[in-house]
Amino acid sequence: MFASRAQPVASVLSAGVQTRNMGTLREIQLRLNAIKNIGKITKSMKMIASTKVGKAQRAMESARVYGSSSASIYKNANTVPLENEDKVYIVSSSDRGLCGGIHSSVAKATRRMMAADGASSNVIVLGDKAKNQMSRTNRGDIQLSFNQIGKAIPTFAEACAAADTIKTSGVKFDTATIVYNEFTSAIAYEATPINVYSPEALKAADAFAAYELDDEVLENYNEFLFANNIYWGLVEGHASEMSAKRTAMENATKNAGEMVDRLTMTYNRSRQAAITSELVDIITGASAL
Repeated sequence: MFASRAQPVASVLSAGVQTRNMGTLREIQLRLNAIKNIGKITKSMKMIASTKVGKAQRAMESARVYGSSSASIYKNANTVPLENEDKVYIVSSSDRGLCGGIHSSVAKATRRMMAADGASSNVIVLGDKAKNQMSRTNRGDIQLSFNQIGKAIPTFAEACAAADTIKTSGVKFDTATIVYNEFTSAIAYEATPINVYSPEALKAADAFAAYELDDEVLENYNEFLFANNIYWGLVEGHASEMSAKRTAMENATKNAGEMVDRLTMTYNRSRQAAITSELVDIITGASAL
């Protein structure tokens, strides 16, 4: 009599425990499959970024030669900013994400420089990512922005087009500070400024005043230096971005693997607990007969 009453109670408990465990196991299995798929994607993106890093570094090395030559011209000419100068900051970035804090680094560096100047300055942004960063605090200072940057290695023609657009946009400046990410190593980069001066400042330089140049020649030469420095910042920033993306995808793949290991252990423990609970119910029911 007592056995007949105990049997349906045991079956109800078994069904309840099994339903809860099966629901938990199903959720863990779905999450496990999702993380495995994410790990495959990040691993593929890491491999793609690794192939692009070599090309970006080769382009960066050639751009560094011309860029350092342009910077040495201002240095050897003892070029100094003019009094009461109009200054503009050009933030070099790209449109692509999934590369850590590389875009926020140039935005933060630009904000620090503007705060150190203590005066309002115009801002020109190369790339949508840095534009979003700068718009949070300096939306009113942004005079011009460019997009479609970072899909491939920047070319000198693109830098010339950007320089021509800036020159014809009506943004007046005596000194332009290009803020870009300098490639220091495969895992490190640093926001670095490049100063570009106006033809008037170059003409007023002590070591450059000895050369008699026509105004048209000086203007063309200064435009070339401006485009060359923009190209240097874009190419070096692209190499830093590809390296940071490879590092970010490597860390994401590693984290996905660790999560898969933890979820696999949780799944096995839950599955073993469900099997043990069912065995206990079966044995209890069998002994009650």
